[in-house]
Amino acid sequence: MISYILRRTFAAVILLLVVSAVTFAIFFLLPRLAGQTADQLAQQYIGKSPSKADIAAVKHNLGLDQPVYVQYWHFIKGIVAGATYDLGPTTVHCDAPCFGYSFKNHQAVWPELTSRIPVTASLAAGAAVLWLLSGVVVGVISALKPRSFFDRLFMGVALAGVSLPMFFTGKLAQLIFTVEIPIFGRTYVPLTENPAQWANTLFLAWCSLALLYSAIYARLTRSGMLETMNEDFIRTARAKGLVERSVVVKHGLRSALTPIITVFGMDLGLLLGGAVITESVFSLHGIGEYAVQGITDNDLPKILGVTLLAAFFVVIANLVVDVLYAAADPRVRLS
Repeated sequence: MISYILRRTFAAVILLLVVSAVTFAIFFLLPRLAGQTADQLAQQYIGKSPSKADIAAVKHNLGLDQPVYVQYWHFIKGIVAGATYDLGPTTVHCDAPCFGYSFKNHQAVWPELTSRIPVTASLAAGAAVLWLLSGVVVGVISALKPRSFFDRLFMGVALAGVSLPMFFTGKLAQLIFTVEIPIFGRTYVPLTENPAQWANTLFLAWCSLALLYSAIYARLTRSGMLETMNEDFIRTARAKGLVERSVVVKHGLRSALTPIITVFGMDLGLLLGGAVITESVFSLHGIGEYAVQGITDNDLPKILGVTLLAAFFVVIANLVVDVLYAAADPRVRLS
């Protein structure tokens, strides 16, 4: 197992390097291949009617006067060993891991990312608990009573949940429960300051996000349970006289969890990398909002930082999922 984890960790590092190289090439190499010069790239970060001296200074400060591979090497080196940046009138040192400084506000990217991680993690964790529990429970009930009234009702609700966009359900929930019936707050409060207020301000975002994802998990659980409950080992368990609850939970659901764990790991990893639409709808200052700022401003260090952080969460989630397979399904251990 240790050897497997080490191999996966090494592969994760290579994958992160590939992701960073592709992202770097999209924002630096492709514009040059399209005919855009370093002066034109630098001019995007200056005010109107800049002089040639201003463009040359900004181009030098941002490293745009160097070849693309040299710029990428400096970026990777900064992550591992830190870097020193010339911001014009001042020179600052950025400790590792250093993702560079914003081209727009000249703030270090890594501290800004870490300050936003608690917001995004709070949103993702709360919503994940809701959608996993509700989706699995609904899926199991529907599978045990296929084509019944409850099955059709739950699957209809699930279809509506997966069809409605977040900006609709989120805004509707805010209109009802924060404007018309002011039950929930609208301003995020950190967990360490007031846990009750923290949950109160995030509950609508959790429910809106869980409605979207729980629909997927309900349908996935239902299909998995319908297939598993017809297996030979289920009939053997019932023939031994096991109670139905043990047959369903210990044998049926446990064997049907493998695809659910896979999807859950991917979804949670992606959300930890930033729930862009949800954070925008509920005005949460998380990683998703930071990514939107970077894209709007064409701010490469911000975009690279968010991209690498999101890729890191997805890779770690996949590694954890692979380890959990054996615990969820004994057949994986036997194979």
